[in-house]
Amino acid sequence: MGAREVGLPTRSVPLESYYPQRVTIWEVGARDGLQNEKSIVPVATKLEFLGRLADAGLTTLEATSFVHPKWVPQLADAEELLAGLDRRPGVDYPVLVPNERGLERALDSGVGHIAIFASATESFAKRNLNRTLDEQFEMFEPVVTRALAEGLRVRGYISMCFGDQWEGDVEPEQVHRVGERLLNMGCWQISLGDTIGVATPGLVEDVIAGFDEIDRLAVHFHDTYGQALANTLTALRCGVSTVDSSAGGLGGCPYAESATGNLATEDLVWALDGMGVEHGVDLDALARTSAWMAQQLGRPSPSRVVQALTG
Repeated sequence: MGAREVGLPTRSVPLESYYPQRVTIWEVGARDGLQNEKSIVPVATKLEFLGRLADAGLTTLEATSFVHPKWVPQLADAEELLAGLDRRPGVDYPVLVPNERGLERALDSGVGHIAIFASATESFAKRNLNRTLDEQFEMFEPVVTRALAEGLRVRGYISMCFGDQWEGDVEPEQVHRVGERLLNMGCWQISLGDTIGVATPGLVEDVIAGFDEIDRLAVHFHDTYGQALANTLTALRCGVSTVDSSAGGLGGCPYAESATGNLATEDLVWALDGMGVEHGVDLDALARTSAWMAQQLGRPSPSRVVQALTG
């Protein structure tokens, strides 16, 4: 049964009056979704995945990462992937860049948009970046400066914004300090990451409320406790209009063992359709793509919407 064959209930008060008119979906399936796979996904499969996602109407596709292959072997083929990529008109293909060496590789591959990956906590900065909380900015500064000089756009991710598996609760003020430093450094947008999936709507409100420029925020939720969609809708009601999600709910973090899959793009799109919020994605085509990718990985998609539409 297709997505459009299921009738949505009528409502007396338009839900779209509480939410942005349009949401930008930042699709992370090809990077964050595949980076934690135990087996290496062939480049040809990744390229077909990106092509299918573009065909489904997604216009921001995070393609890969230039992290050292020793740490993320699943993305060791970044140069080969970008060399073979059919870059569609109107589609952005940002890549994750951890340091100056990663930036050099990205520039050699002709990218126009990068993302850096910061931490809101001391513990995760040390484990993920081998830096203290303050030292991470010394690493990012030359990357951002060079990228901007080369005409690239730079996005900043912040991990562990809502909780840390080593430190526990994370104070919103700590997230704000990290976020403001990234914005002042030159990042055009920052994405607030719930790396281990412990956020709840109240905490999401508290973290977002501390930022002056909510229009420069995005959110990135993992679904460890089944709260990713509820947290996302809360963020949208707070004024955020960019959401990171992963086709079929793929994903996890290789540096945080308790991190499970990302918010499934299909689950997000189904909810946005029901609220009358524009997004530009063909849900049926996207669900078929995720079902196909699940076959390539040898396991069913965790997305409830994918299961409902393709099962």
